[in-house]
Amino acid sequence: MGYSKHKIYWFCQITGWTLVIMVEWLAFWLDDGYDPDSVYLAMANILLGISLTHSYRHIIRRWNWVRLPFVQLAPRVLLSVIILAAIMTFVNLPFDRAMYPELFVDEPIVLFGYMMNWGKTMLAWVLSYTVYHYVERTRDAEIEKLLLRSSVRETEAKVLRSQLNPHFVFNALNSIRALVHEDPTKAQQGITQLSNILRNSLLADRRKTVELREEIKTVEDYLALEKVRYEERLTSRIDLDMRTLYWQVPPMMLQTLVENAIKHGVQKAMGGGFVEVTSWLETHERDQDRLHIRIRNTGVLGDKKASGGFGLENTAQRLDLLYGSPASFHIVQEQADIVCAEIIIPNQSEGIFRKEAVASRS
Repeated sequence: MGYSKHKIYWFCQITGWTLVIMVEWLAFWLDDGYDPDSVYLAMANILLGISLTHSYRHIIRRWNWVRLPFVQLAPRVLLSVIILAAIMTFVNLPFDRAMYPELFVDEPIVLFGYMMNWGKTMLAWVLSYTVYHYVERTRDAEIEKLLLRSSVRETEAKVLRSQLNPHFVFNALNSIRALVHEDPTKAQQGITQLSNILRNSLLADRRKTVELREEIKTVEDYLALEKVRYEERLTSRIDLDMRTLYWQVPPMMLQTLVENAIKHGVQKAMGGGFVEVTSWLETHERDQDRLHIRIRNTGVLGDKKASGGFGLENTAQRLDLLYGSPASFHIVQEQADIVCAEIIIPNQSEGIFRKEAVASRS
């Protein structure tokens, strides 16, 4: 792309200056006839015009004029036009005076005419080049902002995907340790379940989504470990629509919500409680299916911080980063002692993957 722009630049320089000078030379030739000296002067003007405007290009690129605000850029452009026009005038004036003495009767008017004539030519070149680079720089800056914003969002998404409560790991290890002598087989099973959860947590920052059935396996392992700790105080039920098993969902999202349900609901209930996970498909407008996931649990929805604010905010952010407005997350107090959280995820083709969208614009 850069090499192509370079060739276009030189083509425009050579072609543009050749046309401008040759049109002017033809006008003199038709009026006064052919003069070999005028041909040499025309060729010299072409080279001089290219040299001067190329020098201007070098200056504005080296000093980054196009990055200046308009109030600072405008006087620099105007001064450049005057200087370039003056150089062309004072180079051409002695030669033209020698070849066409009859035109130099009124010197001030002729000098002013020369300055205006070359000024218009230089103004057209300087404005076209400056405006082109000003627009290009603005466009590049917008693309950089979009890419930076996308990079920040992707980093945020990776951090959110890989969150795993360290307290759960600590409690799970303590529970497994208590089983080592009492029930070695169950302890071994617990180690396997914990390792599965940790593996999925480590892999979460590498994948935007996973199949619902894979995410549910993580939830089942998590619930199995928590049942070792809570025993009869925790009951659970998972009821999934078979059509939803292969839908893509954010990794570790359901585990975070189930963990939040136990920590801020079941754990605080005097007689323990339950956690229930269900899924189904629902057809919305334009006959597009939506995945609904509902998590119900024993508990009282208090203020955001007391009800697991991070886990809830985590879920809302991740859905927004990945899908945008088509996805949603709501949590309500369904009954006096039951909290209900519901996630709606659009069809994969409607998901808004921000990074790919920004990259395609650039």
